[in-house]
Amino acid sequence: MIWKLLRQHISIPQFLGFFLANLVGMVIILLGVQFYTDTQAVYTGEDSFMKSDYLIVNKKISAVTTLTGKSSAFSHPELQDMERQKFVERMGCFTSSAFDVNATFDLDQMTNISTDMFFEAVPDEFVDVKSEDWTFRQGVKELPIILPRNYLDLYNFGYAQSRNMPKLSEGILGVIKLKINIRGNGRNDEYVGRIVGFSSRLNTILVPQPFMDWANSYYADGKSNAPTRLILEVNNPTDEHLTTYLQDNNYETDQDKLDASKTTFMLRMIVGIVMSVGVVISLLALYVLMLSVYLLVEKNNTKLENLLLIGYSPARVSRPYQILTIGLNVLVLLIAFVVMFVVRNIYMEMFQNFFPELETPSVALSLAVGLFLLVIVSTVNVIAVYTKVKSIWNRKS
Repeated sequence: MIWKLLRQHISIPQFLGFFLANLVGMVIILLGVQFYTDTQAVYTGEDSFMKSDYLIVNKKISAVTTLTGKSSAFSHPELQDMERQKFVERMGCFTSSAFDVNATFDLDQMTNISTDMFFEAVPDEFVDVKSEDWTFRQGVKELPIILPRNYLDLYNFGYAQSRNMPKLSEGILGVIKLKINIRGNGRNDEYVGRIVGFSSRLNTILVPQPFMDWANSYYADGKSNAPTRLILEVNNPTDEHLTTYLQDNNYETDQDKLDASKTTFMLRMIVGIVMSVGVVISLLALYVLMLSVYLLVEKNNTKLENLLLIGYSPARVSRPYQILTIGLNVLVLLIAFVVMFVVRNIYMEMFQNFFPELETPSVALSLAVGLFLLVIVSTVNVIAVYTKVKSIWNRKS
């Protein structure tokens, strides 16, 4: 009966305006969150064309450097100066092996491949291959190794192609054992190397940092070469101070990676801006709803006063308006979810064409964000309506 009495002054255009504005804002927010979640696989995937903001930095090698014998290693003051720069979030040094390494690929029914090689190590937080086997214990003769992905491409499409040898996949190489012979400081030991992954970020042959520290001490009598390459995690690859600093100090980095990092940063910024627009639209829609409810309450002011005077509580009188606003919010959320799934299916189909092995991320975060916004907006609506009706009751009591 109360609902029938109060609904006479409801303005359909006002509530329709709120509904559409809130729907647009909610769709933008949910799509922004889901799009960002989906593109994380593109940012961080092993085959990603846009790696996270990591740069490999080294000193430029020129003819003058070669003729004068000037060192290309970073000194301790240079490392400290680099780490102090505002655009650097984290910095790691490449540690090179100071001992001799020889590796033999022992392949059944195939010609053995033996070669001299080198090892390098970086702190684990910069390694883009996650494996439980990426550990080293002194006394254990099995050594985990990470190879650059382009090394495998060079073998498959260069060496193997020219010698009519079978091509190797990452899975096959993961079960092949390598004979690793390490010599230095009067010692000669053999290890069993096992490839635990392939890196797209680091173009070097990696071993765990603890092994490198121990091996340089054991096989090179504690000798350790000064780092000639650094890996930087930068907060903004588009920062002009980064480019200026590298040029001023005669440092260089892979321009392709720098451009990819800039692209990643700009895409994330665009997604953030779009989501911010969605938040602004949702806030404006909330304001329109509150204004509509307030106007509706004012139009029904006399009826509300009479209902309060005959014994109805402010909570009971507020309930029809609260149910109306909550119902609109729920309907907005449901339609927004439907629109998000439709649009997501369209762009994910395009992603799958470019990245066939791309795994489809979960929509749990978007669902959680939508439900969170529903709870927040509905709570604000309920409190605001009750406060308005309570003010009428206080005025007449």
